[in-house]
Amino acid sequence: MWSNKARDTVRRQGRGLSMSQVAEKVAEAVVRVREARRQAAAPGGWGEVGGAPAELARVWEARLVEWRRVAALLESDGCATYEPSRGPDGGVVAGEREQRRREALTRQEGWLAQQRDEQDELRTELWLAADVSRRLRSIAARAGVTPEQVLAQLAEHARATDAAR
Repeated sequence: MWSNKARDTVRRQGRGLSMSQVAEKVAEAVVRVREARRQAAAPGGWGEVGGAPAELARVWEARLVEWRRVAALLESDGCATYEPSRGPDGGVVAGEREQRRREALTRQEGWLAQQRDEQDELRTELWLAADVSRRLRSIAARAGVTPEQVLAQLAEHARATDAAR
């Protein structure tokens, strides 16, 4: 879990950084890992994000791995700056991210459509006199449906007309 989050964080923060800037990020991550481990070893210590220091150490360890990966990529490719899409898995990750974005948009559109439909729905409670209720139940029983389904069919086929006739 942390490795995916670390990779996304490093990709976002590393875009456009030079080799020397990436080296600074690696050095910072080394210091953060060391501090978090020291704090985790201390009794009752808590991390800067409100979590346990051991958890914070795992986060920084994952980031350190990613920063080192970026540094190795820049060194092997001889690029001046880091661009996540140029990496060996950059296109794959970008494609996966785009797929997740499309799926999220599809879910959002479905949710919005459902919200619109729910706004158009009418929910009502109907109290009928005993004799009307008995007739409705009898009609429903003969049709093999529930009384609610009979009323829904009536409402579906009802038409508004001019009351002046």
